[in-house]
Amino acid sequence: MNLDFTVVFSYWQALLQGLALTLVFTVGCAILGSLCGFVLSLLRASNSRWLSVPAGLYVELFRGTPLLIQLFWVFFCFPVVFGVDIPPYLSVLLALTLYMTAITSETFRGALKSIPGEQHDACVALGLASWNKTVFVVFPQALLRGIPPLLSNVVSLFKESALISSVGIADLMFVGQNISNSTARPVEFLSAVAVIYFLVAFPLTRLVGVIEARMLRRYAY
Repeated sequence: MNLDFTVVFSYWQALLQGLALTLVFTVGCAILGSLCGFVLSLLRASNSRWLSVPAGLYVELFRGTPLLIQLFWVFFCFPVVFGVDIPPYLSVLLALTLYMTAITSETFRGALKSIPGEQHDACVALGLASWNKTVFVVFPQALLRGIPPLLSNVVSLFKESALISSVGIADLMFVGQNISNSTARPVEFLSAVAVIYFLVAFPLTRLVGVIEARMLRRYAY
């Protein structure tokens, strides 16, 4: 077999467009999932079983089933069960956000437990309302303490997003696979796709390590 990796450069614009869509889904779902995950972590920490039990079941369901199954269910089954037609891009956004919500809720739950009790006592002493306490005191500290695992979740989501190609979304994986099929050069283009994923994910993983080391030094007691 004659390999010619220079042919990849003829399709670099299409690959970059696929990468751009992958990044849009990753960033969008990471933001939405993190916000929803924080709310879910508060529900899990609630003293009311009517709130904590359903929240816990949600987390276990989405953490205990493959993302591909979740993606297929939202994409194919949701319209049938609920009789609502959802555009393909919105279906993917919904599926990835639901998954990210479950993952980040565990991150925030751990971060919430690490906040000293004195912080909560100070809020009570100042007479802060629950909403103000959550938004201005708890959330910023939980976000700061949860940055390393949150970034790790984003990297994982970026790699897992390759699954959306299975439902016809023109992300990086879908574009690379289509080009490899049309040019009969799977080695060159699938290798190029792998390299692109690595070039994006590797710096982020290194950044996670650096931030985690600094956070450990900062909050070492």
